Amino acid sequence: MYSIGDLSRRTQVKVPTIRFYEGKGLLPKPERTAGNQRRYDEAALKRLLFIRHCRDLGLPLIDVVGLLSLEGAAGSDLNRAHEIAEKQLADVRDRIARLQNLEAELTRISVACDGKHDHVCAVLHAFGDHSECMGTHSHKK
Repeated sequence: MYSIGDLSRRTQVKVPTIRFYEGKGLLPKPERTAGNQRRYDEAALKRLLFIRHCRDLGLPLIDVVGLLSLEGAAGSDLNRAHEIAEKQLADVRDRIARLQNLEAELTRISVACDGKHDHVCAVLHAFGDHSECMGTHSHKK
């Protein structure tokens, strides 16, 4: 059995986050000692490691919940796991493409200045005038 502090150290998940997951039902309510301290079993440790890994891979909580709901599932019910993985991969690829566009635009802006400061700064001008941008690069979808 693990205290919440032990669980936190073993999983590298902060105590408030463990409590949050518990409150959201991602972790089962732990047993309590006579002193009302939480005690987690090995299954809770493994489940928290699973949740942490999902979060490290960028999955939103709704998808973590979806994956956890598949515990014990078989056959075509497991298609949902593949759908979640494919959706996350598509989201990551989309973010990469947007970041590459952003990189290209920032590269263009950063070399816009000739180094002479006797006129309007081309870099400041480029930051101030979105209409001069070469492509889309919004950080949001």
